[in-house]
Amino acid sequence: MISILLAAAFGLIISIVGTPIYTKWLVKQQFGQFIREDGPTSHQTKRGTPTMGGVMMMLATVLGFFFSLWLSAAIFGTSWAASASVLLAMFLMLGMAGVGFIDDFKKIWKKQSEGLTPKGKILLQGLIGTLFAAGALFFKDDRGWAPASSKISFTRDISWLDLSFAGPIVLLLLFIIWANLIATATTNAVNLTDGLDGLATGAAILVFSGYLLISMWQQQHLCTPTPMDTVCYEVPASGQMAMLAASLIGALIGFLWWNTSPATIFMGDTGSLGLGGALAAFAIITRTQLLLPIIAGLFVIIAISVILQVGYFKISGGKRIFRMAPLQHHFELKGWAEVNVVVRFWILAGLFVAVSLGIFYGDWLMSNGGSF
Repeated sequence: MISILLAAAFGLIISIVGTPIYTKWLVKQQFGQFIREDGPTSHQTKRGTPTMGGVMMMLATVLGFFFSLWLSAAIFGTSWAASASVLLAMFLMLGMAGVGFIDDFKKIWKKQSEGLTPKGKILLQGLIGTLFAAGALFFKDDRGWAPASSKISFTRDISWLDLSFAGPIVLLLLFIIWANLIATATTNAVNLTDGLDGLATGAAILVFSGYLLISMWQQQHLCTPTPMDTVCYEVPASGQMAMLAASLIGALIGFLWWNTSPATIFMGDTGSLGLGGALAAFAIITRTQLLLPIIAGLFVIIAISVILQVGYFKISGGKRIFRMAPLQHHFELKGWAEVNVVVRFWILAGLFVAVSLGIFYGDWLMSNGGSF
């Protein structure tokens, strides 16, 4: 528990202190946000606000985790080494953030809203997702546990949804497709949510808080040679995954201090794609893949609003369901103040997290002979 608190504290301090310093450097470099002309008119005042704040967010997360890991090792004699699970989660998070950084930089350099081409972004994300999937499936610890499972999971692995039915090669191919599908969905969903000051940051704090609690619970109920529980979890390094979640939450809180309305810095695609990558990694490594659409329900709703809008626009010959997509802009154009939209969406995000934690705990409780 102390190492988790240290990770959160280090992430928070580095982020809240480092972000304004980084912001001043961005201003000096004139790395400002480009604002769409077809968006809400109130957003034009944000033109030129420094972007690529995700760089500091990612840096604070990684440093916060390792500072906590090393300090805990020095004080309590625990391992100095980061687990394969955490390193792979960081790889997916930082890899996706790197794609976002390239996208952000091209937008700033060209002073327009278009960065990487869709094809280029998909290829880079696919490469990162493929490397993550291969590593997560085959790097095993001394117990034979890999960061990822061959089984599709909900609150834990579903025994009859096993991708290894046709041998290791087919398993690898299917898992690569599955992992990339999850990563593509999460990165796009978080990216679409990042449209109002503090919206994606606050929602991500709530979602990763859910994953912090899940990882801590899994650490307390790991499968052992003689498990005490009917339901236990084969999740390697769940304690370190909890530390990573805590460091990420601390970094997000520190960033939100400066990102809340009126924002002095935006996370950009660097931050939103990085958060999406982290979200996919947690869903895969904690064996909660099908729980992901619930715990990240706000991100899902916003992504669906865009899909519905685009699809209906094409099949109806130009008609729209919403005044503007993503969904948060629809409510802005209906007259809601930006702060009202953000806070109400945070409430929705919190409710989705609460429901998912209830489902997760309820599954364990009932499977161990308990009742609600």
